[in-house]
Amino acid sequence: MAAESEKRECGFNHTEIEPAWQEAWDEADVFAIPDDAEDPAYVLAMFPYTSGNLHMGHVRNYTITDAFARFERMRGEAVLHPMGWDSFGLPAENAAEDRDTNPRDWTLSCMDSMREQLTRMGFGYDWDRELATCDPDYYRWNQWLFQRFQDAGLVERQAAELNWCPSCETVLADEQVEGEDELCWRCDTPIEHREMDQWFLTITDYAEELYEALDDLDDWPNNVREMQRNWIGKQEGASVAFDISGYDEVDIFTTRLDTIYGATYFSLAPGHPVAQEIAEDNDEVAEYIEMAAAADEDDLDVTSGVFTGEYAVNPATGEEIPVYVADYVLTDIGTGALYAVPGHDDRDHEFASAHDIPIQQVVEPAEDAEADPEDIDVQEAAYTEDGLLINSGEFDGLESEAARDRFVSEFDGEHRTEYNLRDWGISRQRYWGTPIPMVWCNECGAVPVPEEDLPVELPEFVQTTGNPLDATEDWKHTTCPECGGPAERETDTMDTFIGSSWYFLRYVSPDLEDAPFDSERASDWMPVDQYVGGSEHATMHLIYARFFTKVLDDIDLIDGVREPFENLTTQGMVLGEDGLKMSKSRGNGVSPQRIIDEYGADTARLFIMEAAQPEKEFAWDSEGVRSAHDFLQSLYTLATEYSRGEVSTGEGSTIADYVAREIDATAASATSEYEDFRFNHALQAVRELVSLLRRYREVTAVDPGTFENGLVTATKLLAPVAPHVAEEIWAKLGNDGLLAEAGWPAAEAPEDYDLERRLIEDTREDVRDIVETVGIEDPAEITLAVAPAWKHDVADVARDAENVVPAVMQNEDLQRHGEDAADFAKDLAARGHVDQFLSPERELATLQRAAWLIEREFEADVAVLSAKDAPDDLASKAEPGRPAIDIVE
Repeated sequence: MAAESEKRECGFNHTEIEPAWQEAWDEADVFAIPDDAEDPAYVLAMFPYTSGNLHMGHVRNYTITDAFARFERMRGEAVLHPMGWDSFGLPAENAAEDRDTNPRDWTLSCMDSMREQLTRMGFGYDWDRELATCDPDYYRWNQWLFQRFQDAGLVERQAAELNWCPSCETVLADEQVEGEDELCWRCDTPIEHREMDQWFLTITDYAEELYEALDDLDDWPNNVREMQRNWIGKQEGASVAFDISGYDEVDIFTTRLDTIYGATYFSLAPGHPVAQEIAEDNDEVAEYIEMAAAADEDDLDVTSGVFTGEYAVNPATGEEIPVYVADYVLTDIGTGALYAVPGHDDRDHEFASAHDIPIQQVVEPAEDAEADPEDIDVQEAAYTEDGLLINSGEFDGLESEAARDRFVSEFDGEHRTEYNLRDWGISRQRYWGTPIPMVWCNECGAVPVPEEDLPVELPEFVQTTGNPLDATEDWKHTTCPECGGPAERETDTMDTFIGSSWYFLRYVSPDLEDAPFDSERASDWMPVDQYVGGSEHATMHLIYARFFTKVLDDIDLIDGVREPFENLTTQGMVLGEDGLKMSKSRGNGVSPQRIIDEYGADTARLFIMEAAQPEKEFAWDSEGVRSAHDFLQSLYTLATEYSRGEVSTGEGSTIADYVAREIDATAASATSEYEDFRFNHALQAVRELVSLLRRYREVTAVDPGTFENGLVTATKLLAPVAPHVAEEIWAKLGNDGLLAEAGWPAAEAPEDYDLERRLIEDTREDVRDIVETVGIEDPAEITLAVAPAWKHDVADVARDAENVVPAVMQNEDLQRHGEDAADFAKDLAARGHVDQFLSPERELATLQRAAWLIEREFEADVAVLSAKDAPDDLASKAEPGRPAIDIVE
């Protein structure tokens, strides 16, 4: 019992040490960065929405950036590591309604709660730079930037068919509509399509650069870049005009102009102007268009369409082909019209089959294609690959690619590039967002609010259905800035993604009163060096932030910064112990607060960072949490016992030399792993070092300099992830100042350390194999003999020789070893590969330093001998990198 009591006395109490060190960091302003810092390491996590509680996904995200920021700071870098709040949005309105309060009070209370939770986790933020997108001092600049975009010709007011969520009662951007079922990204309600007048940012002006610049984002995940490529949807093709009698020519865009001879019908989107014009005199078409506008996506399929009674002239054949209005043709993709080639397009084939439209083959596989032309039957399925033209008049036999180029001029077309990306509709019919700084005047139209009158602040909240700002009469009615007459404010607010599209720039000068950010400082400090967040933002926040950054450079608010984030890490999910995504509905969530209360923040941080690399998902594991806690207690206990003089000390030895080299190698290895964001590998190296120190203490009196260096090194390497316990150990070992401000271990791995490590591990494994194979239960003596120098020379010659045996036997020094050298050369030649090895002297010294590991494992005396000191029959069996082994019971 007494021994257990002493052990408990050596442990730490997280409820005491964590708040104490957080207070010490705060008093010392450890995490504050001066405004005059030059090009600091900018480490940033996507700021959280103010939901009120942190979940384990938050904890993982913010632990990653905090660990990396602490690592960089200890390496001597000035580090910008700020935090703020993505605090506008419809969920706050819904939450406030549920709690009979208003969005502002609810949001501010959430911020207070989450700030306290972040602090309890020990995250080292420069809180002086804190911002909130719902603060008028922040959203003033949303409004100011809207007007600068307007000045640059990047704002439009236009009618458009938009995504309307009937539950949220607001417009959604395309990026906020999810899946084939077209569900609202917030509430999973099926969206409706409505035509409304909205404010747009013309992001399409930057489509080409947004697409092409992805190739230069080498430090972004490939899947995120691919998601953006697909969303932007660049397509190289051509436009060609088709005549429809009685109507204007209709342009189509196609990427497969080589198939034009196979066009057997023509399709218009329901929203195409010609379709609308036809509907004026065609009731059937009018009914279809009305039905298509009102229908949910699930009610329509690719075969939905109606014949108009009109015909288009195929410019290639001169033939008339029927014109259909079909819902699968989209108004805002391409030109909203297409010629259909059912023989070579799956969608066209399905439609043609349903409407009994002819299917014509005009491309067949080329000679080098996998498919056999005889096996192609386009009546059964479309052939969608390139190939050779057939049934195409004088162009038969032409390759598809050549035909596409040729047909542009043949049929008066033009080369074009199209994008799926659409302009960004930013109007939202809700209260809790940035008011759009425009007023509506009967005389002057839409008029910007003067800059000196910004911000246009939100009025007090009025609970109502629909748009609350539209019901706020006193706020809505104003005067026109141009004519002074009566006017009404714009009652739509901005998409919340506006606020998150440039917040990383506000952090550089959050208190600046006459500009959104200090341009000179932003140009110096940007881009963000390391950004961490979820991949679900690939086609919303990350595209919008890239767009904003390019525009800000073009309008001279920053200088030469075209991309906001240099390195991007998208963290994986934290799953429940059942392997499923954590959620309240499943009941498999784990409260960060409970883990902090029971085990402490450092335990939670350590487990999360050990469990997997940041981009990988992993399942929460209670046993893993306990293991992390036990490890921290173990290291703390070891340091405490050493500081009390309870660890026996003595002179240096070969064991101390071994441990010293392992300490240096661990520091070098962990540093490399931290740099590459492989935190779990770095932490495994720390665990192995602590285990080594414990074994060192158990087998001999330790060299105090070596042992203390090992403790200090392990503590420093652990400090980015478990900062509170590390600070406590640092102080207990008698160091001055804060570990958070101390230097990173400046060790390098010993020369050829990897070869040393391989030699030691291979040798220990060979001893184990012999003991197990022979059945030696209790080894008494183990002798290791290093290979003679001449065998190393043979290996060196063999490594570079094409014909090993002749090369070896032509060496005068090796000829003296006669058949032994020839036989060894033959063995090496048969293996086909000769590894690098240490020299005989280095092998001997390495094994002598590591002999204690074998002694401890097998409780046997171990001797390490050079070839000249070993018995001839033993030394003759040794090879470079593989000492001979003799075991005596």
